[in-house]
Amino acid sequence: MTIACLGWGSLIWDPRELPIQRQWFDDGPFVKIEFARQSNDDRITLVIEETATPVRTLWAVMDATGVEIAKEALRQREGKPIKDHIAHWQTGENTPAAIPRIAEWAAAHGIDAVIWTALPARFAAKDNRTPTIDEVLTHLHSLEGNKRDNAERYIRLAPPQIDNYRRKIEAELGWTQLDKWPA
Repeated sequence: MTIACLGWGSLIWDPRELPIQRQWFDDGPFVKIEFARQSNDDRITLVIEETATPVRTLWAVMDATGVEIAKEALRQREGKPIKDHIAHWQTGENTPAAIPRIAEWAAAHGIDAVIWTALPARFAAKDNRTPTIDEVLTHLHSLEGNKRDNAERYIRLAPPQIDNYRRKIEAELGWTQLDKWPA
């Protein structure tokens, strides 16, 4: 069984112990992704967001023998205690609303199953909603020290195709996209 993991955020530049084979490919399925989640450390991170513009995701082949093993590895990498935030699809299952053409994409790439992180949008403590760009900018301006540095690093290292909120963040804060964070 060939299992793929989809990525669009820190998994790409910081996979840690996630068991992927070799590299990330840049021809993943289209998914609606945006900077729409305030993380516990105050970064604004990328999540699936139903009103966002669909963008091409990245993907890697998992070095795992089954879907549950792959999902558990992704859950551990993401540090999420709840399995509900790790989604999957495999051949023969219904197409998930979040990734409407996943079956066609998987068939074209010889993939039997796909996993991804499915955290919801969130702004402020437990406000499960998508923040506006003005709220994101106000929040990012309020950060200081390491929190600001970590937020900037995340946004600047995110794949360039995610550019709706990013264009406004770049214009206001100057946080342009980087391929690699300077040492």
